[in-house]
Amino acid sequence: MPRAELRAHAHNERHRIHSELHLVVDAVQHGVEPLDVCEPGPEWKPTHHHDAEVAIEKSQRHVFKHWKTKEWKRRKTVRRNRAVAWKAVGQAL
Repeated sequence: MPRAELRAHAHNERHRIHSELHLVVDAVQHGVEPLDVCEPGPEWKPTHHHDAEVAIEKSQRHVFKHWKTKEWKRRKTVRRNRAVAWKAVGQAL
């Protein structure tokens, strides 16, 4: 399936869920018990959610992004402080 079709299908699915959630909110506001209302769920998922080989191939294309790691800002600060300390040592000699 071409990428544009996949994006359109995903958009339609999100729109359907959003519309159904709006109907659920209306029903609850008009006196229906929240436990009696069925929540809408996804009826369509892209193939990589079903096909393990596609998922593996997509995950291997993933490029490591250091700024998405947990402590990248802290490590950046530690490196900056270490550089300042080395500069101070170099000027003291």
